[in-house]
Amino acid sequence: MFLTAKILFFAVNGLLRVAMGFDIGLSTKCVVIPKEMGMCHKIGYSEMRLPNLMGHTSMAEVILKSTTWQHLAHTECHPHVRTFLCSLFAPICLDTFIHPCRSMCVAVRDSCAPVLACHGHLWPDSLDCNRFPADEDMCLASLTKEYKYLHKVLPKPACQTCPAVEEFFTHKRVLEVFCDSNFAVKVKLSKKRTVFGDQEYNIECQVEFITQGSLLPYETQNMIQQWLLINENCTQRMTPTHRPMVYLLVGNIEEGTILVKQAYRWQRRDSQLTLATQKWRYHKCL
Repeated sequence: MFLTAKILFFAVNGLLRVAMGFDIGLSTKCVVIPKEMGMCHKIGYSEMRLPNLMGHTSMAEVILKSTTWQHLAHTECHPHVRTFLCSLFAPICLDTFIHPCRSMCVAVRDSCAPVLACHGHLWPDSLDCNRFPADEDMCLASLTKEYKYLHKVLPKPACQTCPAVEEFFTHKRVLEVFCDSNFAVKVKLSKKRTVFGDQEYNIECQVEFITQGSLLPYETQNMIQQWLLINENCTQRMTPTHRPMVYLLVGNIEEGTILVKQAYRWQRRDSQLTLATQKWRYHKCL
């Protein structure tokens, strides 16, 4: 009766395809999702099955292997990237294992494989979508059409060649670039090393202007944050030291894709950029 209630809960939320599941052996156990697996926090449950669906038998192994996917999860390359990854690395504690559906895998792969390629990696064989059950089985399904219709479709950041970083310019030249752009966002970048020795970035964004349709400031901030995570090689170039750096990122939105075309180093007491952003409010483009 308890299992039925849980299955109905997932079905109502549009994620579960009801059919036969995969029996859990007596050797598995429920454990608390560790703090090191940040991508699997606040996903609707706090305990996971061990061993997991990736065949990891110890918590140390789970933490080590999952950290390589944390960065991809933070890029939000697909609305269900965290759900997909956590269903494998930290499966929910039910009376049966619930795999992600093949359709969810395909949707996440198609959106996130280009991000991996941007970092020089291929979609791994361990996540081959053919290994997952069809939607007729009990599994976690991808977004429904109704869900997509109810949610605003936003432009997506893409992997691109790093924009030129300008350090010497006049406010008149900056205004000319503004006139040919859809947005300008001031970002403060800093980095630190994680406990695993990787680089982690702190990104603060402040929108200076948007001229692209119905985009809101917080939406633009989120998209620029995603752009900086996806194009990590560019972010690394802009933060050569651990000292915070401030830039003005300027770009366009073309065919649903965010492209950053110019980056201005915003140094302390830089009067030209400050003057340009002040004059922009009343500036008339030719």
